[in-house]
Amino acid sequence: MNWSLLRLLFALSSMVSAVVFANNTSITNLVYSEKGLAGKQIMTKVSDTQYRGSLDLRWNNRVFKIDEKIKLNGKGQILSFESTGLSPFGAAIAESFKWQDGIASWESNKEDGRIKSSGEQFYLPVNSAVVAENLMVQAMLKNIVNSIELLPSGTARLTELKTVKLSADSGSEQVTLYAISGLGFTPDFSWYDSQGNFFAKDHSGFMKVIREGFTLDDFEKLKVIQNSAEQEYLEGVARKLSHSYTTLLIKNAQVVDVINSVVLKNTDVLFKNGKVSQVAKNINVPENTATIDGSGKTLIPGLWDMHGHLSKDDGLLNMAAGVTNVRDVGNSHDNIMEIERLFNTNQVIGNRVFRAGFFDQMSEFSAGLSVKSLAEAHEKIDWFADNGYIQIKLYSSIDPTWVEPIAKHAHRRGLRLSGHIPAFMTAEQAVKAGYDEIQHINMLFLNFLAGTEVDTRQQLRFTLIGEKAGDVDINSKEFNDFIQLLADNQIVIDPTVSTFRSLLLKERKKIDPEFLAVAEHLPPNVLRQLKGAEMNVTDDLKDNYQAGADAMSVLVKKLYDKGVPIVPGTDNIAGFTLHRELEIYADAGIPEMDVLKIASINSARLVGAAHYLGSITEGKSADVLLIDGDPLKDMSVLRKTSLVIKDNHFYKPEELYKILGVKPFTPSSRLQ
Repeated sequence: MNWSLLRLLFALSSMVSAVVFANNTSITNLVYSEKGLAGKQIMTKVSDTQYRGSLDLRWNNRVFKIDEKIKLNGKGQILSFESTGLSPFGAAIAESFKWQDGIASWESNKEDGRIKSSGEQFYLPVNSAVVAENLMVQAMLKNIVNSIELLPSGTARLTELKTVKLSADSGSEQVTLYAISGLGFTPDFSWYDSQGNFFAKDHSGFMKVIREGFTLDDFEKLKVIQNSAEQEYLEGVARKLSHSYTTLLIKNAQVVDVINSVVLKNTDVLFKNGKVSQVAKNINVPENTATIDGSGKTLIPGLWDMHGHLSKDDGLLNMAAGVTNVRDVGNSHDNIMEIERLFNTNQVIGNRVFRAGFFDQMSEFSAGLSVKSLAEAHEKIDWFADNGYIQIKLYSSIDPTWVEPIAKHAHRRGLRLSGHIPAFMTAEQAVKAGYDEIQHINMLFLNFLAGTEVDTRQQLRFTLIGEKAGDVDINSKEFNDFIQLLADNQIVIDPTVSTFRSLLLKERKKIDPEFLAVAEHLPPNVLRQLKGAEMNVTDDLKDNYQAGADAMSVLVKKLYDKGVPIVPGTDNIAGFTLHRELEIYADAGIPEMDVLKIASINSARLVGAAHYLGSITEGKSADVLLIDGDPLKDMSVLRKTSLVIKDNHFYKPEELYKILGVKPFTPSSRLQ
C-alpha cells in the first residue's frame, strides 16, 4: 500500500473519531496550577464564519481575562478580530484587526499597523484566548507545506510529531502533538484534536491544560510524550552546537581576576579536560593544540543568575548570554530535577543548576506548592533538605508567626531561608525572625510603605512602589537604621531591578525600555510581546512610576555602599535580563569590577560553590566567557560574548542565537 493512500486512510479515521465541532457548540479546556483548577479556555463556533473565545485564568493573585470574536469569509480568511480583557498586572486589553478592500489594519495597546494584503497572511494576535491559534493551526494543516505567512511579520511552521487516542465517558478523541515554530525563540509543543483545536499542553510544570471531560491521568500521558519531543529537539541542537575539547588555549586575553580584583594583561589561559589548567603569560603547548586568539578581548568568569524559574529551553538563551550558572528559586520538583540532569550532563545545552525549594501557605492568594499547617511546612523543609535543595524560599501568604519556627527548622537542616516578605509583616521583622535573604527590591520599600497593615499578597505590592517609592527618603534615620540591620546581619538582597523597571515603565505601543538595547536583535513575535503597558498607569501617575523605578537603582547603590550583599537575578527572559540587571548596577555607580564579582565569585560563595566555580583559577572548573570588548569600561559589552566554556564543552553564541532566531551581537571566536 503506497504512502499517500495510508495518509488518506489515517486522515479519514481521524475524522471519524473526532467530535464534530458543530455550529452553536463550544469546546472547553481546563487550566490547572499546583493548587488545582486555575481557569478555563472556551471556544464557541457560532457559525461557519463566526467564532467566539474566552480565557479566564486566576493564579498567584493575578487575573488574566480575554474575550475574543473572529469573523471569517467563505474561504476561511479572517475578516475581523476583536479581543478585550485584563492583563495579569492590570493593564486593559483591547485589540482589533480588520481586512477590507485589500488592506489589513490592526491596533492594540502594543502596536498598530496597516498594510496591503491579499488575505492569505494570517494575523497573529498578541492577546488571544484560544480561537486565533486554533484557526492558525487549521490553516497550516490545509497548506501542503504546513506553514503560513503571518501578520505583522514572520512565518509559522507546523510539524506533526505523534498521534494518540484517548478515551473518556463522552467518547474517544484522537489528538496529535505538533511543534509550531516561528512564534518564539524555540518551537511550541502542543496537542490538538483531529480538527485542529487546541487540546492539551504542559507549561514546564507550572500550568497544565487539558480538554474538559478528560482526566489529569490523561494529561500525564500526553505530558510524557510532549516532554520527550521537546527534549529530543533540544538534544538535537546540543549534538549540533556543543563543541567538546580536551585541551584548549586562549592566548593574549585580558583576564579578569575577581578574587584579587585585578586585570591580567596579555595573559594566556590553558584548559584541560574541563578544568583551568594554567593561567600565565606565553604558555607553551604542542603545535596541534586548539587555540583561540584573545587579543582585544576580555576573559571573565561565567555569569550567575540568582533568580531563575527554569524551563528546558532557557538553557540556550542563558548559554548564548554567558549565564552558565542559575539558582532556580521556584519550580516543580520533577521539572527542575529533569532540567538539572539534562543541563549538568550536557545532554541538553544549558547552565548549571542550583535548587531552592519554594512553598507558600494555602490561601486564596497562595502560589505554587502550598501547605496548610506549620507542621506540614516543617515536613516540606525536611523533604527539600533530603532531596539536595540548598535553601527555602517563602511566599506572601505565609503566616508571620510561622517565620521564626520555619527559619529555625531550615537552619537546623542546613538550609538558608529567603523569600518575599509575608503580608502583614515587615522586612525588618522577617530579618529578626531569621530571614537570610530577601527576594525583590520592592520588599525593602514596602517595609515603610506597607508596614503590617497592607495586604501585599495583592497588586498593592506593585502599585505602592510605582506611586510612592520615589517619595521615600532613603537617607532618613529610619531607613538608614534598617539598612544597617541588613548589613550587620549580612542579609542578602536579590533585587531584580530590571524586572521591576519593566513592570513600572512599560507604556502603550512602546518597546519595554529594559530591552531597547536588544530589540532589533529579537524575533519579531518575541518583540511584539515586549511592547505595551503591563500595569494600568494613568497619565497623572507616570512621573511617580518613573521616580519609583529610579529609586530602585539609587537604593541598590546605597545597599552596596553600606556593605549589604547583593546577588543578581532576573525573574524574566533568560540571558538578556541578566545583562540589563548588571548594566543597571554599573549605571547606579557600583564599580564595574565589583559588578563582575557580584555576578561571579560572590554568587558562587553564596551557594557553596566557590571552591570550584566563580573565578578563573587554576584547578577550578572551566567556566569562562570571552567578551569582544572590555566590560570594566562598558558593562553593555557583556552582550558581545564570543565564546562560552562550560566544563569540557565550548559554545559559540553566534550559533546559539541564530537557532533561537536572534540576530547575533558579535562574531564567535575562531579556533586556530
